[in-house]
Amino acid sequence: MSPQRPGAQQLIDAVVDPDSFVTWDEPIDTSGLDDTYRSAMAAAAERAGTDESILTGRARIQGHDVALIVGEFRFLGGSIGRAAAGRIVSAVRRATTERLPLIAATASGGTRMQEGTPAFMTMVDISAAVVAHKAAGLPYLAYLRHPTTGGVFASWGSLAHMTIAEPGALIGFLGPVVYETVNGVPFPEGVQVAENLVDKGIVDAVVPLEELAGIAARALTMLSATTHRHADPTEHPAWRIAPFVSRPEPDEEEVAAVWGAIETTRRGDRPGVRELLRHAADDVIPLNGTGYGESDKGVMLALASFGSRPCVLVGQDRRYQVAESMGPAALREARRGMRMARELGLPLVTVIDTPGADLSPRAEEGALAGEIARCIADMTALDVPSVSVLLGEGTGGGALALLPAQRVVAAGNAWLSPLPPEGASAIVFKDTEHAALLAARQRVGARHMREDGLVDVIVEESPAAHEDPEGFARAIGAEVVAQVDELLARSANE
Repeated sequence: MSPQRPGAQQLIDAVVDPDSFVTWDEPIDTSGLDDTYRSAMAAAAERAGTDESILTGRARIQGHDVALIVGEFRFLGGSIGRAAAGRIVSAVRRATTERLPLIAATASGGTRMQEGTPAFMTMVDISAAVVAHKAAGLPYLAYLRHPTTGGVFASWGSLAHMTIAEPGALIGFLGPVVYETVNGVPFPEGVQVAENLVDKGIVDAVVPLEELAGIAARALTMLSATTHRHADPTEHPAWRIAPFVSRPEPDEEEVAAVWGAIETTRRGDRPGVRELLRHAADDVIPLNGTGYGESDKGVMLALASFGSRPCVLVGQDRRYQVAESMGPAALREARRGMRMARELGLPLVTVIDTPGADLSPRAEEGALAGEIARCIADMTALDVPSVSVLLGEGTGGGALALLPAQRVVAAGNAWLSPLPPEGASAIVFKDTEHAALLAARQRVGARHMREDGLVDVIVEESPAAHEDPEGFARAIGAEVVAQVDELLARSANE
């Protein structure tokens, strides 16, 4: 990293009052990692001078007590695995408990590829902790450093009360290297740059490091004056971070099974949300748009009744995503559904089935990453029963945006991955020929997710969904009814 791009410890030294930083971090235990990953961690630690991609602690900034979360890009590209995510969640919760303003200084390429889907899912728990912190009336400031991309920008990097950025910082949903790897063409210049995001209203201001302490102190002087509410530290929402478990290399049978499921979900004749409603819902009233002049057919919004249980349904429509990828407006429409469910006290049912969100410059400038973050935040804060259905493809942040419900149901062949498997393979192996192997390693499939505690129920496909669309839809609908009934009963008894 160049002298103009200081690492985590250099940023802390430059911003906090002298001798005021006290770490909250426990040493990272790498004993359970496989030899290759443990060696990569050791080499990263030597290069970065830190034991993980995240440093956390308590400090003072011009006399203000604060909690700090600082990313270190030199440690495996600042990627977030489960240990790093655990540090973030622990620090946010401690800040809430100790009534401290929170400042995060990000620098990350996103999810750690070595840990795959379980690491990808940690975006949800981090977002939930941030939502609880803000709900307690406590300030949250984000300083987006070069680079901030992927899951970090699409979760806690986009949820602050005030978001400022390092001059010239690369900030975007999908980093340019990954974009070119996946799409075969470079991303247009001048879009994923801090100054452009200020112009588009996504970032509040560009602030050089030497001015960060001053602007933070001024903001805290004003924002901290409003913190009169008190949160119960025992009521933080939590989701599903699981400890990293080293597993043996998947055998040929496991690789073939995972890849076979992925290929099955990509079939053009696989039933989607519309078939689910046609065969399993008693009544459907389609709704349209965000209510603010936008509409995206990649998401279907409706009032629906399953087994005489009315709900709000938000579903990704695979048919419309063939011609055009789902953009920010689709997620704003999804958030309209979440608000409606909350206001009316109706259960929310989400259906995930997407090859991935729009990766265009228009989507970046339309705050796609921020809308993903806000969907995740809204989902984790809902106080009505919620059930998500992983129906088929689950690619990237666009899929994760609708996943964090109280109950997660998955079709037998469904899957969730931080990137298209071919894209992940191109990053890790510099080719697409290892996509099937990497998908198995990353534990993207429904059965792996069930073993990892990320899915509650699997609806088996026997036969595959495309061979019996009506039977498949009815089985999914019956499971939705069962999960909604159980959540309603639990709510009635509380």
